[in-house]
Amino acid sequence: MSNVWKIYMLAVISFLVGTSEFIIAGILDKVAEDAGVSVAAAGQLITVFSLAYAFGTPILMALTARMERRKLLIYALAVFAVGNGIAALLPGFGFLVASRIVLALSTGVFVVTALTVAAKLAPPDKQGSAIATLVMGFSTALIIGVPIGRVAAAAYDWKLIFAGIGLLGLASILLIRFTIPRTEGEQPVPIGRQLALLKQPRIVVALLVSFFWIGGYSIANTYLSPFLLQVSALSEQGVSAALFAFGIASLIGSKLGGFSTDKWGVPRTLVVGMLLHAAALVLLSLAGQSAFVVFPLLMLWSFSAWSSGPTQQYNLISQAPEASGIMLSLNTSMLQLGMAAGAGLGGVVVERLSLSAITWIGAAGVLIAAVTAAASFRSAASRARGKAAEAKLPDAGMEVV
Repeated sequence: MSNVWKIYMLAVISFLVGTSEFIIAGILDKVAEDAGVSVAAAGQLITVFSLAYAFGTPILMALTARMERRKLLIYALAVFAVGNGIAALLPGFGFLVASRIVLALSTGVFVVTALTVAAKLAPPDKQGSAIATLVMGFSTALIIGVPIGRVAAAAYDWKLIFAGIGLLGLASILLIRFTIPRTEGEQPVPIGRQLALLKQPRIVVALLVSFFWIGGYSIANTYLSPFLLQVSALSEQGVSAALFAFGIASLIGSKLGGFSTDKWGVPRTLVVGMLLHAAALVLLSLAGQSAFVVFPLLMLWSFSAWSSGPTQQYNLISQAPEASGIMLSLNTSMLQLGMAAGAGLGGVVVERLSLSAITWIGAAGVLIAAVTAAASFRSAASRARGKAAEAKLPDAGMEVV
């Protein structure tokens, strides 16, 4: 029991780190106004973050693989505090972009390292629970951190949010320094070995499902606050309440997605969840102008979107069980690339078409993911039936003779 509280402490710090990543989507309109740029341009802060995270984290983890883990956690949090300080203290959109890059790299290193440390702190039969606790801490930032950030940004200057997160990051360094034991580094996994899995078509297809799923989600989610303000005509308090409801629904969806995967299997859970996800986005396009209707539609969207998260992770691990860690790492990078592409495309849609069009385009991306997943599952089932038939052929031949 002595290490349980240390794992929860790492989860709380993960919540802090996650809030710094997700908060931009919740206050995008305020950031754009203060920086003197369009909402579409401000949305590219999410694109920059995701690209830096996707490409930078695997490289940094490979370079620091042999470093003692506690020291790496401390270094990551120190850089994290600097990134928040840049956002809070330095003026201009250019420094905001620099801040997002610094935050992306430090967030990626901290999250991956914290997961490995938590697994080592837990008993062998509790390692899965320890990892789940940290993931829950990071995900809770979407549920609690974003709406609280929206409320704080409405009452005070949004830059104070990053100043506060930076100070808490410095305090977290002290907590880790005096509570987390030294943990030796690991043998690095070469980037080439990680990328070797991409030679297998079924793995590439599974990763493309992640890309289109999260890309479609990100197109709409990046510009959710402006959508609620301008299209749904919600008040400032209404937007905060909507973001909170959105977060709660994501937690429920994630939980039920895992349950459904165990009970009804990956194909049914994943494809049905994504079809419901696309349908919810289309309904938002049709009825999102109503403040009364938008709340249940937002919750349906969030619920269905996040029901696919644990299912897709399980699906990817099952593609290469002997390299589950590498598969999850590749999936994380693909998710970040999807977020970057979604935020970038969403910006183009907002500028060239309209805010209300983001849900249609997002639904198209998710629908592509659903069709790709269904086709891959059907192909896998066909191959399995073919192998079963081949296995029976020798016996059949002997009976004929």
